[in-house]
Amino acid sequence: MIRSLVLSVCFFSAAGLLAFSQTGSISKEARRLHFSSIVLDTHDDTTQRFSSSDFDLGRRNPDGSIDIPRMREGGMNAIFFSIWIDGHIMGPPAIQKALDQIDSVHENVRKYSKDLAFARTADEVRRAHAQGKIAVLMGIEGGHMLGNDIRMVRIYSALGVRYMTLAHFYNDEWADSSTDKPAHNGLTDYGKQIVTEMNRQGMLVDISHVSDKTFYDALEISKAPLIASHSSCRALCNHPRDMTDDMIKALAAKGGVIQINYEKSYLDQAYKDAAEKLGGVVATMDRLKKECGTDDACVGRKMVEQEKQDTADGKLPHVSWTEIVDHIDHAVKLVGADHVGLGSDFDGANMPEGMEDATHLPQITDALLKKGYSESDVRKILGENTLRVLAEAEKVSREMRSSK
Repeated sequence: MIRSLVLSVCFFSAAGLLAFSQTGSISKEARRLHFSSIVLDTHDDTTQRFSSSDFDLGRRNPDGSIDIPRMREGGMNAIFFSIWIDGHIMGPPAIQKALDQIDSVHENVRKYSKDLAFARTADEVRRAHAQGKIAVLMGIEGGHMLGNDIRMVRIYSALGVRYMTLAHFYNDEWADSSTDKPAHNGLTDYGKQIVTEMNRQGMLVDISHVSDKTFYDALEISKAPLIASHSSCRALCNHPRDMTDDMIKALAAKGGVIQINYEKSYLDQAYKDAAEKLGGVVATMDRLKKECGTDDACVGRKMVEQEKQDTADGKLPHVSWTEIVDHIDHAVKLVGADHVGLGSDFDGANMPEGMEDATHLPQITDALLKKGYSESDVRKILGENTLRVLAEAEKVSREMRSSK
């Protein structure tokens, strides 16, 4: 018992020193603002780790970016866990794999109910925050998980899914991806029906990963504002996964929000160019899938290992976390602070140096204040903008249902 007490004291002392070393330069004003705000991240791929025997959401893990202790330390108190499977999987197998992941999210909320609260609405996120809990939401990353069956929109919604990305790295049956050869000229007629059904269910339409034409089709048909749950600015890094200035303006004009992605190749042009010379993300993923088989967590782990080695060898340039702030600032200057949020892609992408995990999030608040942002605008970017669009989607849903 004494040994356990000593080990506990050492652990918490080390954790405290780590927290101080990472956030010691944060101003008192930034710390107060950050830890009193709702800090909502719209895209985290940690769900892929839930099936791994060496990962525990409730303890501080030695790798990755997200777990409850590090979310607490970094002030992240609302999170969208991403439901993701390989975009080549379609039909009933895609549905089954998606349901398995949805169940794993619910099970983790049940297991850690003292820290987590499942949320379906903006009000439920605020209620969890008032209770001192982390609000857990879900987003489906890729329309291929519908199995080409529009009824799954209703089923996923009933299970608590609050957004769906219309496509992923590859085209699905009814929507074109930004990183695949066009097959549908944007959204098919069936895809437009799916967007309308998402509106009816109060499920946010996410246009990250989709082709430019798919974006404009979805923008035209949707009655609710859209989100780009994890995309950055193409003007700063010319990647098809990022949004052009015109797209960001169109998104904002309809009340939507772009949530800035932290992936290095979406932030930094030099890094993106160097990564493409090495084969690019999609080609690397395809190669690693052959090595890892059905183990999706293995693919993510090997991608991180490969990226670290390529950086150490000088094949890839270093990228600073401050480029996240550059993209936030660019979007704000375009459309105002009401239309920008945070969508890290933690545990699913290569993080810039200084933003390796959730403990570093207060740095963003501090940097925005130092740029002269008002506290109100910082709160909007941290989470309030996403809560607004979530509430607006709920309102559209009520109106559509009551009109029947």
